[in-house]
Amino acid sequence: MIKKILLVEDDINLQQLVCEYLKDYDLVCHAFDNPLEALADYEQNPQEYALAILDLGLPHMDGFDLLKKLKAINPLPIIISTARDDIGNKIYGYELGVDDYLSKPYEPRELVLRINAVLKRYANDEFFMVSDFKVNKNTNQIFLNNSELEFTKIELEIFILLLNNANKVISREEILRNSSLKEDTRNRTIDMHISNIRFKIDDDSKDSKYIKSVWGIGYKFIDDN
Repeated sequence: MIKKILLVEDDINLQQLVCEYLKDYDLVCHAFDNPLEALADYEQNPQEYALAILDLGLPHMDGFDLLKKLKAINPLPIIISTARDDIGNKIYGYELGVDDYLSKPYEPRELVLRINAVLKRYANDEFFMVSDFKVNKNTNQIFLNNSELEFTKIELEIFILLLNNANKVISREEILRNSSLKEDTRNRTIDMHISNIRFKIDDDSKDSKYIKSVWGIGYKFIDDN
């Protein structure tokens, strides 16, 4: 199956070389040297792209800023291709959710291998995405920015329930029925577990991005993607 790749690279010679090379591996390159144009195109066609390859030293917008804007529209696998190979940039990239980091100069064949490895990971049906969270359906592991989150058994049960029902109000009674909590558990205990989950995902209860309180009923996980 032919896959469409978003390439943002201001070195036109390298851009052309990569696009020509990827053709032989059923990878169609849609290349830009202007990140603003790439962003506008992605905003119109986010589902068309299988993966993005981004340079960091771009005109008009840094590659890391472009990465954040792309993921805000619709998350996709991203490989950074850059001459900035210092450890600080690599750590920052992985914190932002970069899937791989390829230092220039490199052989095009290595890029193909890296692309295939990343796509293979994402093609595995054991994972699904909800907002900024990647969930392993088989193990119930939950990742945020490629880092696994640590929950207690009950916290995990509650959070999985909220993720599986994103944008739906989940009552405290539903939380009781779908978790290991005892039937006579007080609402205050459920609220405490929600508070612990919020802390672990860095979600401020007063200005919540992910878990909204629904007064008198329960909670709702917000997925704006």
